[in-house]
Amino acid sequence: MIDTHTHLDYLDDPASARGELGLTALVCIGASPEHARNAVALAEQFPDVYATVGLHPTDTDEDSPETRAAIEALATHPRVVGIGESGLDDYWDDTKRPAQVSAFEWQLELAQRTGRPLVIHTRDKQNRQSAHHGVMDVLRAWPDVPVILHCFSGHAGLLRFGLERGEHTYFGFAGNTTYKNAREIHEAAQMLPLPRMLLETDAPFLAPVPHRGRPNRPGYVRHTLEFIATLRHMDAAELERVTDNNARRVYGLPDMPPAPTGA
Repeated sequence: MIDTHTHLDYLDDPASARGELGLTALVCIGASPEHARNAVALAEQFPDVYATVGLHPTDTDEDSPETRAAIEALATHPRVVGIGESGLDDYWDDTKRPAQVSAFEWQLELAQRTGRPLVIHTRDKQNRQSAHHGVMDVLRAWPDVPVILHCFSGHAGLLRFGLERGEHTYFGFAGNTTYKNAREIHEAAQMLPLPRMLLETDAPFLAPVPHRGRPNRPGYVRHTLEFIATLRHMDAAELERVTDNNARRVYGLPDMPPAPTGA
């Protein structure tokens, strides 16, 4: 199984986390210059690890010509399969929307230029929708760039918008899908066309039930798989096959990811 979004370098023991619960491949997200370098280094070290490079919307204080040059230099590395995570985050009171939009548009252009998908982070305060609507506003100018709506919130408007973009939009479902009160995510996971679904952990964040409240692990993606399979009344092995194929397609991963090896 493939974990399509994990912060492997945040873990104390990234090497031992790779083969848990049958994982065959992981995409390590590098959402700052430091973490982009870490992600690429792990991807160089382990054949089952791939990397993305980018600048997270909450880290746009780091945005500068030097930051962009460093990330762009890594973007064409053969082990880099995506750009980001980028996007918009209005959760914090000190949100700097112009800086976030500038970094978002730059990374969309970089994704287009390198032929890699852009991983998008979207987060609002409770009962607000400004970041979700902002992401849609920005993406309207980039209809052909493949994007992954990471840790999809179930937002109905963004779901419709993503489906209207056609094959250029994928939806990533993380551990919070398993939470009892995540009704909008449950509804989206039930009705989304399977060719558009990806499964992820966002480890070490958002651990699924039965590990909620503890640090997440890449192998826990299997709990999300089993939860969604139950929601959709389908065989978990078939859901794994389909979502792994989706991951290979959007990220350009090999058909048969190498089995994890020791450190």
